[in-house]
Amino acid sequence: MKDFSSDNTMRGRAAENRYKLWVLLNANRWALTGGMAAGIFGALMFWGVSNPPSAQEVLLTTDWVKMSFQALIGALITGTTLVVSINQLVLSQEIGPLGSQRRRMDLAMDFYKNTDDLLEFPSPANPALFLKELIDATSDRARAFENAVQESDDEEFREHTEAYVEDLLENAEVATDQLENADFGSFAVMKAALNYNYDRKMYDLRWLLDQYEDRLTTAQRETGRETLEALTMYGPAREYIKTLYFQWSLVKLSQGILYLAVPALVVAGGMVMLVDGTSISGTLLGIDVWLWVICAAYTICVLPFLLFVSYILRLATIAKRTSAMGPLVLRGD
Repeated sequence: MKDFSSDNTMRGRAAENRYKLWVLLNANRWALTGGMAAGIFGALMFWGVSNPPSAQEVLLTTDWVKMSFQALIGALITGTTLVVSINQLVLSQEIGPLGSQRRRMDLAMDFYKNTDDLLEFPSPANPALFLKELIDATSDRARAFENAVQESDDEEFREHTEAYVEDLLENAEVATDQLENADFGSFAVMKAALNYNYDRKMYDLRWLLDQYEDRLTTAQRETGRETLEALTMYGPAREYIKTLYFQWSLVKLSQGILYLAVPALVVAGGMVMLVDGTSISGTLLGIDVWLWVICAAYTICVLPFLLFVSYILRLATIAKRTSAMGPLVLRGD
């Protein structure tokens, strides 16, 4: 008997370690940035303590500290310029002549008319509720398909259909529960959307309809195709919400980098222009105070880059998991 079962969450279907996937997707991006910064600070402190000479002696006898922070100033300015370019890329899709904006609106309304027909009421404006209603529609149509198949005399066909619908309904319940209270802009909406593996559901249903084509009644064929139609509508809807989420995330990333770049530039400039080996002296917790200062200053200067890394890790992982649309399963489930 064909196996229709699949895990109800993306984490369960992924080949990656669950903790790794949590870091890549679920962890708060600012908290992840803070964690990476703490790791860098700790690593530098450990290296400095275990490798003499003292930081103050290095400051007095060499220029490597000033040269390092000079290079960081250039990198920060270049990175900030890159952020402006990212914002321009995002905004360029929103700016255009009237005719272009009208075509965008017409295409969007054509799609919403299709989803209105599918749902039999106006599509919700809230992205999370919109996806939830589409998933509910697939569940309703799958139940109708199962009811039609119950009249079949083919026991194997009934068993296959029951297994397929049971898996679909379990997966749909998990996804809709998560979408119920999700707010767009947070990862919660994308997490729930990714948990619903419509691609596998489409393939399994197409397999069922093809395998038993010669035994299908008109009602069974019609309800099966209606279920496939609902699953097909979910694909572009999820991709559209993903696109909006990517744009939203890139704007948030740009804002965050700009917020961090200003204090980072101040710290880097201060380390170059205002600091020398005679400014302060002494120890803190038995460690040369200059080692504390240099490590802390360096960590602050790399914060914009760490925030960039934390966001790109999530967006790249989402893109990897959704690189195909339709009944093409790129995973081992």
